[in-house]
Amino acid sequence: MLHVSTRKGLFTLERGAAGWAVVDASFVGDPVTLVLPHEGGVLAALDLGHFGPKLRHRAAGASDWEELDAPTYPPKPDDHPDKSAWSLKKIWALARGGDGTWWMGTIPGGLFRTDDPKKADRQGWTLVRSLWDRPERLDAFGGGYDQPGIHSICVHPTRPEEVVVGVSCGGVWRTVDGGETWSLEGAGLFADYMPGSKRDERAIQDPHAIRRCAAAPDVLWMQHHNGAFRSTDGGCTWSSLEVPPSAFGFPVAAHPKDPRTAFFVPAVKDECRVPVDGKVCVARTRDGGESFEVLREGLPQEHAYDLVYRHAFDIDASGDVLAMGSTTGSLWVSEDAGDHWTHVSAHLPPVYAVCFA
Repeated sequence: MLHVSTRKGLFTLERGAAGWAVVDASFVGDPVTLVLPHEGGVLAALDLGHFGPKLRHRAAGASDWEELDAPTYPPKPDDHPDKSAWSLKKIWALARGGDGTWWMGTIPGGLFRTDDPKKADRQGWTLVRSLWDRPERLDAFGGGYDQPGIHSICVHPTRPEEVVVGVSCGGVWRTVDGGETWSLEGAGLFADYMPGSKRDERAIQDPHAIRRCAAAPDVLWMQHHNGAFRSTDGGCTWSSLEVPPSAFGFPVAAHPKDPRTAFFVPAVKDECRVPVDGKVCVARTRDGGESFEVLREGLPQEHAYDLVYRHAFDIDASGDVLAMGSTTGSLWVSEDAGDHWTHVSAHLPPVYAVCFA
């Protein structure tokens, strides 16, 4: 099962004898930021503009969605040096640990947690003040948005108290005690958009997406604004990778079983965010980033201007099936680890996120 979150609804697809097909459409007309499938159902985040971010939940086997309370920020002290508003702008990341803890990343860069998102009266989600109150947060700034945002939450599969968080533009943060304390990591990352000595500062790095290998959790992969990176020590230090045909992009998919395999979707950088030469491709490494194959079969290779967002690329638990959706409403699926791609749909709304259940 594949969930596709778009600007105008959530679409669920299943693989049948005739291929992938939509079997359910929810929230048609409304922007759905992303979803988190779990054993009890699906948690969905919506962005309703003037009405703000919303949370919905559908229990397994149910047809109706239940409205849940979204988190709220505490009042900001009058004398606080942070000049930005403390209010929820977007739900940008959802994750769940093996200990039952739910995590949420937001714009303006707050991390929330709960043991039950269904708790009433907005008491379910609690701002993780140990990260929010770090002085380095005041150095962070927005990338594509006005304020910083947490878009990646990588929970260790067997040590759920160990979590790596990616902030754009605020660097890589790591906790090994369930969020009691945090360390600002990112040795090896660089930010060419910053002048002089600030290039290597960790608190202003712009990771676009971070993904962890489930079978080898110390291995993480990153698509950064200034290139692709790999870590083999749980996110503390990072090595730069040369990804063809461009080191720029937004998403990365980590193979769940093979720590030496990962997938990137390259694009042209900064003010011209389109595929290189108008040709959509996926770059795959099977040797830990030492070399890459550029995969194109089944993907458009002429006048294609599809951009794939950071959440719009996913890999299933087998490591064989990949899916990606684009800003032009195209959806592709590969069932042989990227060698060949099938164009499932060309008529979806712009795709924000894809996620295998």
